[in-house]
Amino acid sequence: MTAPGRKKVLVAGASGLIGHAAVNEFARRGDWDVVGVSRRTPGDVDGATLLSVDLMDPGACRRVFGAMSDVTHLVYAALYEQPGRLLEGWLEREQMERNDAMLRNLFEPLAAAAANLEHISVLQGLKAYGTHAGFLPPPIPAVERSPRVEHENFYWLQEDYLRGKQATERFSLTIWRPHIVFGADVGNNMNPMAALGAYAVLLREEGRPLDFPWGEPTVFQAVDVELFARALVWAATSSASHNETFNFANGDVFTIREVWPAVADAMGMEVGEDRPASLAAWLPAQRETWAALVDRHGLRAPRNLDAFLGQSAMYCDGLFGQPYGWPLLMSTIKLRQAGFAECVDTELMFRRLLAKMQDDRLLPPVDSTRGALAG
Repeated sequence: MTAPGRKKVLVAGASGLIGHAAVNEFARRGDWDVVGVSRRTPGDVDGATLLSVDLMDPGACRRVFGAMSDVTHLVYAALYEQPGRLLEGWLEREQMERNDAMLRNLFEPLAAAAANLEHISVLQGLKAYGTHAGFLPPPIPAVERSPRVEHENFYWLQEDYLRGKQATERFSLTIWRPHIVFGADVGNNMNPMAALGAYAVLLREEGRPLDFPWGEPTVFQAVDVELFARALVWAATSSASHNETFNFANGDVFTIREVWPAVADAMGMEVGEDRPASLAAWLPAQRETWAALVDRHGLRAPRNLDAFLGQSAMYCDGLFGQPYGWPLLMSTIKLRQAGFAECVDTELMFRRLLAKMQDDRLLPPVDSTRGALAG
């Protein structure tokens, strides 16, 4: 049980990119009791209890969450995406209903047991503004005060469910809309770093420069997952976050072409030519080379390239491989005015994350004779 006066946070989706970062950040603070749950067993985190729970199993959810009477905060970062249908699945009813059911299966027994539940953070994203569903051109920038863009989206199912629960429960709610999230992690469907790192390493293995595989770039915003984890802690402790919706990004903008030299330098490579390619098609053909590379360098990364990538190659192609025709930008002024004003330089983020993946032996290190800048 949590000691009197101490807070306890439950993080759902703890093996995912955002959930794992949140578990790490809350645990690092030292003044939180932290429990992380996910279907896939999360990796160890000092100072946290990690459990494997299938959120589509109502019975398991009742047993586990019905016993968590001392939880005071919830970070809900769990997400189901259809295998092989990363982009199309967001428009399909089955994926929406499954994500809705996962939240309900967790929340119903938790709310019944946790009488002192104070705050919930739940994740949405740029798709709240409907760009994936054809609502174009997008607003520049998208702002939280705009009327809801009415379209089928599990975001609305989850939000409406939780707002309905607030009629009888005492918790406050923060809804987050992060843009493209980047982290030094692997096996996640929507983390471009795994695909970018693997692509660079495999080209380098062939003695090639870092060729640019996509076409005309779109102006995006990035989210450093560690920055976002700090914002989740802020929201858990600040009344300024209560019952608010916040867009989230590093604070600057980028195009993948403009940061390409930084990616190349961080990997000890020269920038190559424009050579159009689909990472989702090219990378799987390199499975044997990848496995041999993992063995030769003694990496902690999975030998199975598919396990390393998740669906991140498909995600990269969807982001960077098609011209959107407009910048995809969100205002983050509201969050800064509320009190969370931290920011990150996106080019330096790419350098730092690639260096961390090398330090963590997820990617082979740059040959020291190449003199790459780790950032």
